[in-house]
Amino acid sequence: MNLAPYEWWLGAAILLFGGLLLLHERNLLPFSLRRPSRQDRTNGAPRHERRRTPRSGTLQEERQQRQHALLQLLELEKVTVDDIMIPRSEIVGIDLNDDLPQLVEQLRSAGHTRLPVYRGDINQIEGIVHMRRLAALLTQNRLSHATLLESCVPAYFVPEGTPLATQLVNFQAEKRRLGLVVDEYGDVQGIVTLEDLLDEIIGDFSHAEGEENPDIHPQADGTQIIDGSASIREINKTLGWHLPSEGPKTLNGLVTEALESIPDSPVCLKIGPYRLEILESGDNRVKSVRIWQGRLNRPTA
Repeated sequence: MNLAPYEWWLGAAILLFGGLLLLHERNLLPFSLRRPSRQDRTNGAPRHERRRTPRSGTLQEERQQRQHALLQLLELEKVTVDDIMIPRSEIVGIDLNDDLPQLVEQLRSAGHTRLPVYRGDINQIEGIVHMRRLAALLTQNRLSHATLLESCVPAYFVPEGTPLATQLVNFQAEKRRLGLVVDEYGDVQGIVTLEDLLDEIIGDFSHAEGEENPDIHPQADGTQIIDGSASIREINKTLGWHLPSEGPKTLNGLVTEALESIPDSPVCLKIGPYRLEILESGDNRVKSVRIWQGRLNRPTA
């Protein structure tokens, strides 16, 4: 999808402004977006002392973080919604075919603020519901299939392959925070959110220091046991690897494409310099894979 010049510049401006705000919230900017007070300017220290204040060792790290975040802005035109979306197999939604008690229990334990509502299959989408709209219905025991439908807003659809820079502009224009990614046949492929898109701008700096990827489990022998649903981009970013990311977006997709089938027993394969051992598969997908680079020297007894 090509952008008109004005759309590109508008998207770049929104990305830059949004990135600056996010960096400001995380204290990663070399300047403040508000006018400093007299106390801020003096900081309670004599001028000669302020001039001689040594630069802390973290300033270089912060500068590198800022540079990384700005580079992320420039890279967004190369990244599409397919790269950051929640895949169809992991979508959590409300099925109107379920009994009311089951719906109530699911809504009370929901971990998301917005949920797709459908009938039987995610392709039969009825709308998107915000948990805030259902709070009063749940507390007053007035929830029903009819009131649940009345609380929905129309679903917003995003064509697969849409660049993130374009989608950021579209989210702004449509005043939406969640979209259903669909293919050329209208089938739902996943969900993309504004939060995930903004998180892509600043990358790893949106996460707490030392936070690990829950899909990747390092082993004592140097291998990595990785969930099949893990994003290939996230694997590469976390481990500094270069698994192919132009085709399938998940590890499960990469393995099934390489094997041209879903293995029903442990299988080993090689993709570039990476060795893969299928540990678990089922429900028409690969669930767990052990991966390592090059030769593996296992300790001997």
